[in-house]
Amino acid sequence: MIINIKVNGKNYSIETKPLKRLVDIIRDDIGLKGTKIGCGEGECGACSVLMNGKVVTSCLIPAFQADGSEIVTIEGLGTISEPGPLQKAFIEEGAIQCGFCTPGMVISAEELLRRKPYPTREEIKEALSGNLCRCTGYEKIFRAIEKVAFSKKL
Repeated sequence: MIINIKVNGKNYSIETKPLKRLVDIIRDDIGLKGTKIGCGEGECGACSVLMNGKVVTSCLIPAFQADGSEIVTIEGLGTISEPGPLQKAFIEEGAIQCGFCTPGMVISAEELLRRKPYPTREEIKEALSGNLCRCTGYEKIFRAIEKVAFSKKL
């Protein structure tokens, strides 16, 4: 089958199998390696992307379901030379250690801040509840998100 998707503002027409996972399309067919494959079962959040404005675990989305969707990956939020506000805050707050969970965390935080620009600590925890980190203990991640939210209030 051929699916048509928009990823980070660019249109793609990709020939694929109907059950190929969106994470594999993003990484293998499009070549964006920022979205990570962790558990492959939708439990860790490493493969989180925005699909039509909502956070999804891309390891659970088959190609046929992604057809016609607009996808935003971590690469769509900034670049190495010009990181987005959340990416920059994660770096400044030391919220990155091994970095494996970071793309999913940033994507989930981005969706939260779009919905709720000034979230409470509890709302941040809830928004990140589908993302697992084994290195940071989460406190630095929470502070990075709060830094971006509070900077908007000034």
